[in-house]
Parts: sequence; C-alpha cells; structure tokens
Amino acid sequence: MTDEKDGQRPIHSDPDKEAIDEPTTSGTQEADETAWMMKEGVTIGLISIALVLVLALGLLQATGSAIDVFGLFIDSALGQWLVVGVLALVVLGAFVWSRVGV
Repeated sequence: MTDEKDGQRPIHSDPDKEAIDEPTTSGTQEADETAWMMKEGVTIGLISIALVLVLALGLLQATGSAIDVFGLFIDSALGQWLVVGVLALVVLGAFVWSRVGV
C-alpha cells in the first residue's frame, strides 16, 4: 500500500476502473438505463429468493423434517436428493442466463 501523500491510490483500490466515459445526455437514455437497472435488480432478487427456497428445501430434506413432497413420485432418498440438486442447478442456470450480455 502506498501513502496518500505520494499522490497515488492505494493498491487494490481503483474506484474509477468501471466509470462511464460519457455522462447521460438525454431523458430517453436515462429512462433506458433506469429500466435496465430495475430489470437487473428484479432478476437478481427473484433468483436469490428461489435459491434460498431451494436451500431451505435441501436443509429440510437433510434433517428429515420435510413433508414428503417428492415421496409421491420418488421412493428413494437418493432420488429425492437428485430432485433438490436439479432444482438448484435450474436456479443457478437461470442466474447465469440472466448475466449473459451484461
């Protein structure tokens, strides 16, 4: 780390690295950027909620406290764990898909 009196930024601190080169110049551009930010926020929020629900289902499955929801279709414990794993992969896949092009 360097001292501030040297006139250099500390190592591992570059707040302007991702700075926008041009300021927003029109109301239309501002509206588009706001809509994009809202879409991103909602997407991350919904995927986070789904991931927490899958985590809760997995924890209930692990402790044996879960209502046997998958037992109606799958008799083995391994099969029920596979369903929880597939649900987790679907949620993670949705998150990765939402990040494409960002």
